Amino acid sequence: MPARDDGPLAERATYKAFHMVSTRWADNDQYGHINNAKFYEFVDSAVNAHLLVAGALDESIGLVVDSGCRYTSSLAFPDVIEVGIKVDRIGNSSVTYGFAVFRRGTAVPAAIGHFVHVYVDAETRRPKPLPPKLRGVVENLKAD
Repeated sequence: MPARDDGPLAERATYKAFHMVSTRWADNDQYGHINNAKFYEFVDSAVNAHLLVAGALDESIGLVVDSGCRYTSSLAFPDVIEVGIKVDRIGNSSVTYGFAVFRRGTAVPAAIGHFVHVYVDAETRRPKPLPPKLRGVVENLKAD
């Protein structure tokens, strides 16, 4: 199988918003670093905090339908981390987010990745067009 080439790591400046996370003792695994599954929790919290503060989650629910992450270095408690978020693509009912997880104050991310939210009606769980407020918020996160 050929080696995977994800290209160069994105620079901090490509991320449009940042969310600070204080790690907890329980985030470490038996190997002494933050478990990989915690990175997804940090990213999910960062995106949803951004949308909630902007008042953009009143009408739809974002379901994750695809995700991926590449880890470049480890983090451990008591690191404070910054999750950078951006939007790579906006569809009719979906948004592809890019993310990077940085140790506070560093330029090189410990992890980079993506996830796709499909926004659905809260009752029917069927995809629906992005509400105008949500679309406006994610357009402001669009990568250059």
